[in-house]
Amino acid sequence: MAPSRSGNAPAGNIARQKHKETPTMPRPSTPLSAALPPLIMGTATFNNQYNHDPFALPTTELVQRAFTSGIRAFDTSPYYGPAEELLGRALATDYVRTQHPRSSYHILTKVGRIASSSFDYSPAWVRQSVRRSLQRLHTDYLDVVYCHDVEFVSRQEALAAIRELRRIRDTEGTIKYVGISGFPIDVLAEIAELVLRETGEPLDIVQSYANYTLQNTRLLSRGLPRFVGAGVDVVTNASPLGMGLLRRQGVPIGSMGDFHPAPDGLRNKIREVSDWVDGQGEKLEVVAIRFSLESWLREGKQVGALGAPLAKAGDADPGFISVASMGTGERLGVSVMGVSNFEELDETLRVWHSIVDGLENKDEDEDVEPKSSELQPPSAVPSAAQAPAILTPSEGIITDRAWSKDRRGRISSLAQHIRTILGPEWADYAWDSPSPDFVNSLSAEHLAARDKDAAAAATCANDESMVTPPLEAVDAAEKIPTAAALDVVL
Repeated sequence: MAPSRSGNAPAGNIARQKHKETPTMPRPSTPLSAALPPLIMGTATFNNQYNHDPFALPTTELVQRAFTSGIRAFDTSPYYGPAEELLGRALATDYVRTQHPRSSYHILTKVGRIASSSFDYSPAWVRQSVRRSLQRLHTDYLDVVYCHDVEFVSRQEALAAIRELRRIRDTEGTIKYVGISGFPIDVLAEIAELVLRETGEPLDIVQSYANYTLQNTRLLSRGLPRFVGAGVDVVTNASPLGMGLLRRQGVPIGSMGDFHPAPDGLRNKIREVSDWVDGQGEKLEVVAIRFSLESWLREGKQVGALGAPLAKAGDADPGFISVASMGTGERLGVSVMGVSNFEELDETLRVWHSIVDGLENKDEDEDVEPKSSELQPPSAVPSAAQAPAILTPSEGIITDRAWSKDRRGRISSLAQHIRTILGPEWADYAWDSPSPDFVNSLSAEHLAARDKDAAAAATCANDESMVTPPLEAVDAAEKIPTAAALDVVL
């Protein structure tokens, strides 16, 4: 039986009352879902997997543009190359420190994954990784810490890491909420159920990636009922583009080469889908982003959050009230979207604004879904290119709700046809994770560094074990380029 979610009590509150591990400090008095916004900026793209040189990306300016556009949550990981350091440098700028107090935004990071074939879930490494993340991100606490790609380790290793994260939360106060992330839905659900059964306390959050997209909707069909049953408070839908699979140009290739696990058959079918979408006057990535973000906003509300879709800018009219800055008063499904450049960020925000506009008086729109799978001619329905002018939140103006309503119906029809093209072989196909031949391998250097750090921590020595030191903050508040000044290609 699922823990009660009635009233204003935190999700999983009944289960938490039975928690076997008595804390020495009080846990957060409110659930994560009370404040987390439904759109989180991901930083996996600040990495060599997606880009040849992540240090050449305008990461500080991207983060600052995200702030000015109303985004208030950032997802990262030590496994994402220099992503933690690049995000930390942006968060340490004078612009962020003076305009956005630490309590006004969320930082979500991870522990456990060292490299593609290296995982360390030991309590000693969990402690070291958390300390390092605090330094890299220039913060004294982390809102969320996930066990990263939890399917690659044993259930008992995962449980031990979760217990250690909760110990840090309860005794040191440097972590607020604890969760797991990964790919296989069944494994994530199994571990969530195990954690509740073994500890009496449900997970605060589970992050699933590439499992609620145009191609794969297993998060809804196979995961949601089990996560609710395990008392999980929030379930985030990451990577709406399936790690870049759902793009006209195919999967991104960084300096690490082709990392994507999708087989050739699926890639070929996605190219066929992309050609068909082009013929409809659309772009595959735009359709994919809108389908995933908008559908999960509704389908994932049971494990969603109450935070505002976009924070109101400081110079906005204080008398102007909208769903974007106030929320709907009910949960909205949470998604994580990564970007590498301004055009990708602006495109995501343009789509997000239109989606949020559709939430105004949304009870009137329950019949918006098409009753027929027949597509109208492209000229008869709104396309991405026909979007009304989208203004930024700082201007305090929203876009046309009727257009958003029609656009949602258009995307729904396109999605139905795309699923037909994919067919039973590739619709909801999920690759193996880990691969059958996976063997966890930790280098002697890593083990030595971990043991050295553990010994130093035991004697209260300063932590000098960072792989790389924090990057110096470089304020870019005065040089954020405008959309019109950009010359980048999506």
